[in-house]
Amino acid sequence: MATASVRPVGEGLPRAGRVLPAWGIIGWRWISRNPAVAVAPVLVPFIFLYFLRLISPASLFPGEIVGAMLFTTQNCGNWVLGDSAWYRLENALQDLFVASPMGKFRYLMGIAISNFIAAAPALVVLGVLLAVQPGISIPVYGWFVLAGSIVVLWVLFSAIGIAISSRIRTRREVWPVGNLAFTALGMISPLYYPLSILPPIWQDAARLLPGTYAAQLTKGTLGLLPETPTMGDYLLDAGLLVGMAIAGILLSFYLYRWREGD
Repeated sequence: MATASVRPVGEGLPRAGRVLPAWGIIGWRWISRNPAVAVAPVLVPFIFLYFLRLISPASLFPGEIVGAMLFTTQNCGNWVLGDSAWYRLENALQDLFVASPMGKFRYLMGIAISNFIAAAPALVVLGVLLAVQPGISIPVYGWFVLAGSIVVLWVLFSAIGIAISSRIRTRREVWPVGNLAFTALGMISPLYYPLSILPPIWQDAARLLPGTYAAQLTKGTLGLLPETPTMGDYLLDAGLLVGMAIAGILLSFYLYRWREGD
């Protein structure tokens, strides 16, 4: 008597290229189920923008909008830190991926993508606000430079966030460690204000951070700096941004504990 064979679920479906889209869906479902998630990333940069608009010259406001976009991007690292720590400490999801052939790079990119989707509405709102500012004309290549700087900072600070998360032992440490680290990195870098107006000692500290060069490069390209950069300045800022990003990502991967005992 012939017996019917049972076909395993998923047989014949492609097995490659499904992990990162799945993480993207996680980020989208987070927003769709709780729209407040899309509002929260807008609040902090808009609070800064509101008070800076009141106390600073109006000519600096477009540059402050760019700073808010870069600050929001850097803060993705804080969300990656929280999610990664949650997956590892609460539901052992990371252990499942450790046992899979996916690898820690795709795991990092997956968490980073899901959090970037949550931050995307804030970036879009800020981008529209920048585009409608009176008295400025942003060249097309300036938008590409802005987008490139956002991508570099997103990958870098996501790597930093997941590296820090692997060193956290309890959920109680997530909130203070994440907020202290990424708020400090965002405020020391001259994202909202020109580097040239800072005290010399603050300028020296800011030059150690990649966000400084992302802000200088982007604002210079958009014509939003008090001084006019030279081509050498553009190349130096771009080189330092990419170089520091590569060094930071490599260091983060070195410090990241993928398995217990690493």
